[in-house]
Amino acid sequence: MGDVEQLLGKGQVWHMLGAGGVGVSGIARLLRARGERVQGSDVRESQITTALRIEGIAVHIGHRPENLDGADVVVRSTAVPASNPELQEAERRGMRILHRSEALGALVGQSRAVGIIGTHGKGTVSGAIAWLLETAGWTPGFVIGGLLLNWRTNARPGLAVAAGQPHAGEQWLVAEVDESDGSLVNSKPVVAVLNNLELDHLHYYPEWPKLEAAVLAYFHDNSRLQVAVVNSDDAGCGKILAKLALPNTAQLLTFGFDGEPGVRGSNLHNRRMTGSFDVEVRQADGSYQSLGHIEVVLPGKYNASNLLGAVATAWAQGVPWSAIEKGCQTYLGLENRFTLVDAAGIEVVKDYISHPTGIKRVLEAARAQATGPVVAVFKPYRFTMIHYLMDDYRAAFADADRAVVTELYTAGEVPIAGTDVHVLCDKIGEVTKDVTYVHALDDIAPWLHDNVQAPATVLFFGGDDLFAIADRYIRQRQASA
Repeated sequence: MGDVEQLLGKGQVWHMLGAGGVGVSGIARLLRARGERVQGSDVRESQITTALRIEGIAVHIGHRPENLDGADVVVRSTAVPASNPELQEAERRGMRILHRSEALGALVGQSRAVGIIGTHGKGTVSGAIAWLLETAGWTPGFVIGGLLLNWRTNARPGLAVAAGQPHAGEQWLVAEVDESDGSLVNSKPVVAVLNNLELDHLHYYPEWPKLEAAVLAYFHDNSRLQVAVVNSDDAGCGKILAKLALPNTAQLLTFGFDGEPGVRGSNLHNRRMTGSFDVEVRQADGSYQSLGHIEVVLPGKYNASNLLGAVATAWAQGVPWSAIEKGCQTYLGLENRFTLVDAAGIEVVKDYISHPTGIKRVLEAARAQATGPVVAVFKPYRFTMIHYLMDDYRAAFADADRAVVTELYTAGEVPIAGTDVHVLCDKIGEVTKDVTYVHALDDIAPWLHDNVQAPATVLFFGGDDLFAIADRYIRQRQASA
C-alpha cells in the first residue's frame, strides 16, 4: 500500500466509479475530508449521491468517458464491470486505477486503524467499536458499509486523541473490511477483528481452503498488527484460531459466551428489542475478574455477540468501562439491520442479510418477541448461494410461519441447472408449511394486504428495491389505519 499512500496529499483528483455505493462513497468522504479533490459518477441518483454533492463532491449521473476529464486517479469496486465505459476510457488514457480496497488500505495505513472482517455482523460490530471510542471522547474516524444511526452517515474523518488519553496524538479509523473478493489483504490495521466466518460469496470462495487462506493472510501478512480479536464461540473462527500464528509483537484476544475466552459474556438475557449480559476478563492465572453489566438496545443473541466483540476490542485499547457501559446503552446500530416499524399493528422489519445463517438469527430474534405469526419476505441472491447453501436456507426459515419468495437477483451469474426459486420454495416448504412465490416485487404489498392481518411480524430480507416495497407497504397500512 505504500505506493498508493504516496498519492495522498499530492493534489490528485480522485474519480470514484459507482460513487453512490455505500463502500465507494465512504472512501470519497474520507478523501474529501483530507483535503483531496474528489469527483465521481453513478448510474442513478440516490440519497447518497445527493448527500455527496452537498458535501462538495461533484457526482455525474450516467457513465460517460468525458466524466473522467480532469481526473488523475480512478477508484472502482468489484461491482464495476470491465465493460464500463469510464473504466475502459481510464485504461485507454493510462490513468492510475485503484480497487476500492487499495484506497481504503492507504487510509488505514495512515491511521491507528481497527479493521473488522466476518461473514455476519461486521457492520454492526464496526459501528459499535466506533461508538464506544466516541463515547470515550476519542473522536474516531470510520468507514462502514451501512448508515450508522448514531451519526446518520457511513463515514467521517477522525481527530487526534487528546493529550493524557491512551494513544494520544493518534487518529483512529474504524474500517469495515470487505472479504468478499479477497481484497481484505489490502488493509493492514493495528487492531484486526474477526467476528465469525463461514462460506459466503461462493462465486469467489467455492471452497473453505480459499477463504481460510485469505483470512489467515489478513493476520499473518500484516506487520502493523498489534492485537487480533477473534470470536471463539464461532466454529469457523475456531478453525482460524487453530492455524493462527501471530508474531511476538501481536496479542491474541478471544471473546465469547462459552468456554474460557479472554473476554467472556455471561447471564445473557434478551427482551423486546433489548438485551443484557455481564462481562468478565480472564486473568493470567486463569481466573475471571468481573468488569460489569452491559445493557444494549439491539435484539437477539447474535447482536449480544456483536456487542461483546466491540466491548472486548474497546477494553483492549484502554476505553474506560464507564464509557463502554454508556456506549452500549446508546448504540443504535445500522439502518436496515433489524429496523422495526409499526404499521398499524403489523410490525415490519427490514434487514439487509441474505445469507441463511443471518436470516436464521434474525428470525429467531423476531420469533422471541413476536405477537402473532411471523412472515418472512425474501429476495434470493445469486445462483451460487442458493445452489450450495440450499439446505441451510431450509433450516433458516424454521422460525417463520409463512414465507414469501420473490425473483432471484442473479448479480450476472450464469444459471445453475436444478437451481431456481421454485426449488428453493420447495426446500423452505419442508420446514415452513405456507410458502408462496410472488414473482413481481410490485405484487408483494397487495399479497400482504390480502393475506396478513394484525397482529403479525413481517420481515423483509433483501436489498434496496425490496425495502422500497416494504416502505410502500408501511405507508399504505398507516394511511388506512
